[in-house]
Amino acid sequence: MSQHTPRTWVKNPLGIFTGTDTDASGGLVVEGAVIREIIPAGGAPEAPVDEVVDASRHVVIPGLINTHHHFYQTLTRAWRPVVSAELFPWLKGLYGVWAGLTPRDLELATTAALAELLLSGCTTAADHHYLFPNGLEDAIDVQVDVVKKLGMRATLTRGSMSLGEEDGGLPPQSTVQDADTILADSARLIAAHHERGDGAFVQIGLAPCSPFSVTTGVMRDTATLAEQLDVRLHTHLAETLDEEDFCREMFGLRTVDYLESVGWLSDRTWLAHGIHFDDAEIARLGAAGTAVSHCATSNMRLASGIARAIELEQAGAPVGLGVDGSASNDGSNMIQEVRQALYLQRLRYGAAAVTPERALGWATAGSARALGRSDIGTLAPGKQADLAMFTLDELRFSGSHDPVAALLLCGAERADRVMVGGRWRVLDGQITGLDVPQLIAHHSEAARSLLARHS
Repeated sequence: MSQHTPRTWVKNPLGIFTGTDTDASGGLVVEGAVIREIIPAGGAPEAPVDEVVDASRHVVIPGLINTHHHFYQTLTRAWRPVVSAELFPWLKGLYGVWAGLTPRDLELATTAALAELLLSGCTTAADHHYLFPNGLEDAIDVQVDVVKKLGMRATLTRGSMSLGEEDGGLPPQSTVQDADTILADSARLIAAHHERGDGAFVQIGLAPCSPFSVTTGVMRDTATLAEQLDVRLHTHLAETLDEEDFCREMFGLRTVDYLESVGWLSDRTWLAHGIHFDDAEIARLGAAGTAVSHCATSNMRLASGIARAIELEQAGAPVGLGVDGSASNDGSNMIQEVRQALYLQRLRYGAAAVTPERALGWATAGSARALGRSDIGTLAPGKQADLAMFTLDELRFSGSHDPVAALLLCGAERADRVMVGGRWRVLDGQITGLDVPQLIAHHSEAARSLLARHS
């Protein structure tokens, strides 16, 4: 007897954004971990279903995909000394605090960040962890455990810093590692945790932190290792004009020239921020298929600038969205990030060019491309059953007419239901199996202790 795979009909949504042109007014059918059917208006499933979810109060969208974050930074949100600082002074102010991170701190910070993301409709998150002070050598392993407990998908990147203050970099020496340690641990993590193919829950990427905190040798050797082991590459690039100046002084190159010189200008790479590119650089990034993670809130918070998202996309560079790092945002709310991207990009390109659907597309299919995935990001047959459902019952939505546009324009904050791989991870606005008040108590205490150790 073959085992029956349960089928669920998410029926007749109030509104739906699939990321495709298919009529999905009747909803969709999930079978096991994948979407099996898209139902048109007035239609019904082709085969019997085991469960019907009445979606008549809900707007349904693909699970949002966050392409850039630093989970550990949830412990240093709104820290007074850097509340009004730009990137370089902000980093210098915080590096010393972060150097005191413990494994328990990281476990709590990762749980808090992922829980906040999940509640905002995010089903897949990329994290960029580059701090490995003494005692925190197994940071990525700690994160893998948290991701598995929450039942989300994640691309966890093994970050690195090797260029300390003594060698002309920004980070303190206590936070940097040597090249051999970085590369050996990168290979170990890929062997231990990286899942391949459709439906992967945990993937590992390699992510030297930035041109001002990693040596040229580490950048080059990491690119070689990523090619050998077939994983993705991630780094910060062209976030600020300070960084441009640093690259010119240190390497005699602009940022994209530097990227190419170390073997990173390829479709294996996705870049955080990507604000300060000229026309020729955008064309080169597009031709190479190098992706950009647009982090609107962080870019406004640190006064870094506005990424040229539409021109990057038109040139061929995939554009995704990232909440960035919870001490430069200072939140992990993905649906709010889509709203911020919508509005910030309208300042550059005008209202007609940046529709709500375009911004949602960046946060779903665009983000999936940035992470090198084709199995998530749209609601279509054969795709993973990752979706978020929002109600429009609150006062903020009263009087709204277009349900999909209302999600962004009226400022949705929290999903009512979230499914990852066919399993409900959020029901009635609550994460299944997670005691959030207890998490807040422990996480807040860890944040206070981290600062107390620093002072």
